[in-house]
Amino acid sequence: MKILIIGAYGNIGKIVTPALQQNHEVITAGRNSGDVSVDISSIASLENLFTQTGIVDAVVCTAGDSVTSDLLSMTDEKYRTGVQQKLLAQINLVITGLRYINDNGSFTLISGKMGENPAKGSSGKAVTNGAVNSFVLAAALEMPRGIRINVISPSKITDIATQDLINGYFKSIATSANGEIIRVGYN
Repeated sequence: MKILIIGAYGNIGKIVTPALQQNHEVITAGRNSGDVSVDISSIASLENLFTQTGIVDAVVCTAGDSVTSDLLSMTDEKYRTGVQQKLLAQINLVITGLRYINDNGSFTLISGKMGENPAKGSSGKAVTNGAVNSFVLAAALEMPRGIRINVISPSKITDIATQDLINGYFKSIATSANGEIIRVGYN
């Protein structure tokens, strides 16, 4: 399988990428590292990414920023960071990527535990992650050509067993899972 991993050298990408490279052709992409440079918050950059990679079988995104801050310190700008850098970035990744993914391919996006189990100071992450989850649930109902879409919702990375994280990504990429919020590391 030809798999594009965005954020391959981030905290999660560094765990998942080597596991996928064992049996698949993996193209890495990131803001500052990887085979291809990409800013996922830019549609033009996403178009350039797919022009360079060509057709792929799976797209995995482990990238996206959002803000953690107490509610009284949150501002429009802080909320917009998550909306633009994580939510809309991943939506545009899917919309753009649909033209570059094989029939029966898959998209795997990233959200996070705060989307369903927020803690104090997490409204920025809660809004963004919850919206990514909702997008995946809705988009799965309309994906064309047998293409699947799932989202990995990890707990804090230091609280997750490495193999559990890898298994979550394998489930999304290599099984019939579609429209699932794959929770990893929840207690």
